[in-house]
Amino acid sequence: MKRTLIIMIKEPRPGRVKTRLGRDIGVIPATWWFRHQSARLILSLRDPRWQIVLAVAPDLAVRSKVWPADLPRWPQGQGDLGARMKRMLQSATGHVCLIGADIPGITRSHISRAFSALGNHDAVFGPAADGGYWLAGAKYPSRLPQDMFEDVRWSSVHALADTLQTLPGWRIALTDTLQDVDTAADLPRR
Repeated sequence: MKRTLIIMIKEPRPGRVKTRLGRDIGVIPATWWFRHQSARLILSLRDPRWQIVLAVAPDLAVRSKVWPADLPRWPQGQGDLGARMKRMLQSATGHVCLIGADIPGITRSHISRAFSALGNHDAVFGPAADGGYWLAGAKYPSRLPQDMFEDVRWSSVHALADTLQTLPGWRIALTDTLQDVDTAADLPRR
């Protein structure tokens, strides 16, 4: 079965990425952190068991030289986060998992477990410590409900629960809980 790992990623431009983090540590350091974090993430998640696709924003960033040239790039397009996520998931064939680029703790083992969960489940989510999630996956992305990701209170403690409400009757797996980076308090301690 074909496996696709989609990484949703923004072009690292000051004031356009990690704006909440930027309020805590400054716009330039936040942009620097995101650029290096996303580069480390892409490098660490390369694996022959799945194809990596970058879902980029803004759409013109498909031509950016920031990311490895050998990785396919799909423009995220318009709409809120849910609309863009659904569009990206439905653009893939076979089993698909989608992640953000701002989760420092993701490893190939986390991704492998998520894809494995799709063997017995219709969808998989990786909960985040803040009530959201760092991963969303689907066994049959073309069958996602029309209203999936609608009325989700993004960036809140309700994001995962709201999303699960859009999947009644689906067999859902929850995988590892990880921490994304929104503010300086979320940055990994060295």
